[in-house]
Amino acid sequence: MSQHPLKAVTLTHVRYQKGDQLGHFLAWVSLVPVFISLGGFSSHFIFRRELQTMFFALGLLISQFVNEVIKTSVQQARPETCALLEMCDSHGWPSSHSQYMFFFAVYFTSLTYRRLGLICRNQLIFAYLLVWPMAVLTMYSRVYLGYHTVAQVFAGAGLGAVLGWGWFWIVNNVISGLFPVIEESAFGRFFYVKDTSHIPNVLRLEYENARSARKHPSYKRAD
Repeated sequence: MSQHPLKAVTLTHVRYQKGDQLGHFLAWVSLVPVFISLGGFSSHFIFRRELQTMFFALGLLISQFVNEVIKTSVQQARPETCALLEMCDSHGWPSSHSQYMFFFAVYFTSLTYRRLGLICRNQLIFAYLLVWPMAVLTMYSRVYLGYHTVAQVFAGAGLGAVLGWGWFWIVNNVISGLFPVIEESAFGRFFYVKDTSHIPNVLRLEYENARSARKHPSYKRAD
């Protein structure tokens, strides 16, 4: 039986030099896109079912698909350090991590500024002090750890920002008109899918409804 070379699943396969504390920190930073996807969007669908966030996640998937198409077409090699990282079998331009994070940062900031859904302008400080620094740190981590060149991460960041804004415009100027239809569809009714982007303060509405429902016998659990 012939022996074939082994290949690792690279979803969380991030390497750094032993004893390098900054590298250790940046290795975790480079996993932020994984945490956002598996933790953030998955839990949001389970507990919130918001159409705005569903299309946010769909846009990130489309962005990653575009990234793979470009990488396959351009086939630009990663830096020479890829030999130590066992990443030479994949292409490096543009950086998918940088593209993901800058798509996320642009879309999230646009949502915040437009006061859509649960988000309001008071939370812009959250975008400025956490989301954007994390996007920049992710971009820096890919260069520091040796997975990409500076040009590759800037290409990913630029493409992600453009796609993030473009998808935000499409969702909120074209697709959002279909939100009521999706809500009333069989899919929407079965999964309790909803759109709250037209409600100024969703947290207050949910708080008041929860208090009112406590007094209504039809909403009480049967123990």
